[in-house]
Order: sequence, then structure tokens, then C-alpha cells
Amino acid sequence: MVRLFLFLLLTISLYGARVETFRWSNGETYLSFLERNKLPLKPLFYSLDEDEKQLTEEIISGVHCKETRDKDGSVLQVFIPLNEELQIHIYKKKEEYFFETIPIISETRTEAFILKIQNSPYQDILDETGSKKLATIFVEGFQNSLNFRKDLKKGDTLVMVYEQKYRLGQPFSMPTLKASMIEVHGKNHYIYLGADERYYNQDGNELQGYFLGIPVKNARISSEFTKKRFHPILKKYRAHLGVDYAAGRGTPIYSAGDGRISFIGDSAGYGKVTKIQHSDGYLTLYAHQNSFKKGLRSGSNIKKGEVIGYVGSTGLSTGPHLHFGLYKDGEAIDPLRVVQVATKKISSKEREAFFKLKENYNKDIDSHITNETKFVRASMPENVCYFFDEDTKHEQSSPAG
Repeated sequence: MVRLFLFLLLTISLYGARVETFRWSNGETYLSFLERNKLPLKPLFYSLDEDEKQLTEEIISGVHCKETRDKDGSVLQVFIPLNEELQIHIYKKKEEYFFETIPIISETRTEAFILKIQNSPYQDILDETGSKKLATIFVEGFQNSLNFRKDLKKGDTLVMVYEQKYRLGQPFSMPTLKASMIEVHGKNHYIYLGADERYYNQDGNELQGYFLGIPVKNARISSEFTKKRFHPILKKYRAHLGVDYAAGRGTPIYSAGDGRISFIGDSAGYGKVTKIQHSDGYLTLYAHQNSFKKGLRSGSNIKKGEVIGYVGSTGLSTGPHLHFGLYKDGEAIDPLRVVQVATKKISSKEREAFFKLKENYNKDIDSHITNETKFVRASMPENVCYFFDEDTKHEQSSPAG
């Protein structure tokens, strides 16, 4: 049975250990992280099962990690997020190190603010909030419907209503824009997130299309996307941050969209892998390939539907298949859900529900304008320690130091 209790409070009193935050460096691999911190490779990598080894390749550069160290600087525990729901946990007990994947416990808050345009929406949101993420999701929401450079003038009103996850009192993961309004030439323009997780304008017209195609033709889906699930037999938390397409060895693999190859080569878990950078922060990943199409290299421009390689079973793979991953600004998202939504037409019943949603959001937006709601920065929490409660199976925290 997997050990769930993580961090003994006794350790804190003995060593004065405190939680510190660091960002995962660009170019850092999980193995290089272990080596750099003098952590044992066998229990923390080579003895892991194939799924766990593959997950170590899903760590995104720039993600905020947490660690505690002994008074001599040696690592006591590390928390490395894989997505907004699951994290790797490395911990030390009785001079031995252990690895496991556990849930990230967070709370979701609905927040809002208004501001008056001074320069541009992106710059003004950044100046007001200090968040590139908030600035980005606002601009992306309106990018296909408004020309900010031409249409805006100083003093126009902007409103954002969004959801933000918090972990230990600090923003965590990408915020989700729920509704927004911007004034242009005295007229208010709105966008709303529908129940199908697509964005619509005030007339109920979808604002965003999507570029994805199916990367393997006539293939069977052998494993779907999940950010977190508890395996009842293994008693471990699992994640599968992509879709597996089972197909015969040598079956052509097609690029899901126009883009540029950001990486093509070998990796420990994914075997022969290709990563393609697309517009607007999207990236697709194609793993376990048998071989690459000749002539492709990092920097090569790729068209949607172009053959990039061939199905294989390289890396940590039990049989020929393509592992297909989709990422948006470094966050793994479900390729199947996005593809299905892109071809879906809103029905009359759904339109009725949408306009009710729109009415509620408009009331909310009007209220924030009336009250001149300002952005509130999160206060820094005191340092805390983590432990994992075996009975409730929830991540907990308490004051440390």
C-alpha cells in the first residue's frame, strides 16, 4: 500500500525546515534535477513503473515548485506540479527517499475588476494586476473580433470576470475568463464562456475556431486524457496527459495544425518524439514514433496534415501507438474535447441556455462597473509545511518554522 503520510511535524521542530518556492528551470530534466540535488536515482526514477517514469517528462519549465531542506541543505521533500490537479512528491523518511504522485488541493475563486484604458488592454491589465496570464486571456478572447490598435481610446472601460485557482493563498495555474466587456466608441462589446467551454459574443456567435486535425487516420483510441485518477488496484494516483491512438507500426502520423517544430529527437520516456509549436501558445506532442519523416529538424515549418513520422513503440511503450499531447501555454488540455467542440453547432435549446447565462453575466458586469471593483492582490501567506492525510486523502498544511 502506498504511503500517504508525507511530512512529519517533528521534523520541523528538530530542523526548523521551511517551505521554499522555486521555478523549474528551462532545459531542466527530472533526472538532471535529481543529480544536481544529489538525490538517489534508483528509488526516485529507475525503480518507478513505466507510467510514473513517463509522467516525469510532463514537468513544464517555469512551473512553481516547493521544497523543504535540512539544516545541512539536503532535500527533505519536493512538490513538483504536473498540472493543476496532480503533483510529484519526493520525500525522505529514515534516510530513504520515496516517490509518489498526489493530488493538488486548491480552491477556486471567482474574481473581477474594472479599469479605464490608458495605453492598451494588455499593458493596462498587466500594470493593474501584474499578471501576464490575465492580460493574455483577455486579449486572446477578443483577438478575432476587435482591433484594439484602431478602435480603442483613452478612458474606455474594461471589465474582467474570471476564475482563479489558489494554492496556499497564492494564484495557481492559468485563470479562466468567464465573461468580459470592453467599451469601444461608446458601445459595449462582450464575450462569454459557454457551458461547452467555448467563447461567444453577445449575439451567441462562437468567437474561436480550432485548428486541430486527427494525427492518425482510422486509428483506435486506446487511452483517453485524464489529469488525475486514483487507481483502485495499484492504490496510486495516475495521470495520462494526452490521447493514445493504437495503430500498426509504420502508420503515418500527421501534424494536427500549421506550426514549427520546436523539438525532434529521442527522450527516455517518450522515445522518438516531435513537438510542434503553433500560434496563440498551442503546442502538440507526438511520442513513441518508430521513425521521423526524412528531412525534418528543429525549426522546420509544418503544414496541417503533413506527415511528420510513423507510429512505433519506442521509449516506455507496451505496443505500437501514438501518444498525442496538446498544450496551451504550457498546460496540458484534452485534445478530444477540443476537436469535438470545434465541429459542434449550438442548438436552439443551447442558445436559450446561453442567453440566460449572458443575462446573468451582464448583471454581474454592470454591478462591478457601478461599484468600480478594483483588482485585489493576494497577500503572501506565512510559510507552511505539507502533509497528506491518510484518512481523508487530502493535502494539508500547517504553520512551519
